[in-house]
Amino acid sequence: MTAAVVQLDIHGMNRYQAKVAIDVALRRSKGVYRIRIIHGGNHNTVLRDMIAEEYASHPSVLRIEGGANAGQSDLVLREL
Repeated sequence: MTAAVVQLDIHGMNRYQAKVAIDVALRRSKGVYRIRIIHGGNHNTVLRDMIAEEYASHPSVLRIEGGANAGQSDLVLREL
């Protein structure tokens, strides 16, 4: 079985919609080691901050890492 990275784009979503989408991705994360969330960097810090607040202590998330740019955050679910 190959480990996978799932990408989730939450541009244009409000806080509630984004949380629901992330929760669904976490529930479906069997075999996934990382969920890459694209939230936008310049104008969408509300979603970035929500991710940090809501998922830093989530039981399925080991840690949150910044992505390759300011517009993404990675939820690390397990080590590769």
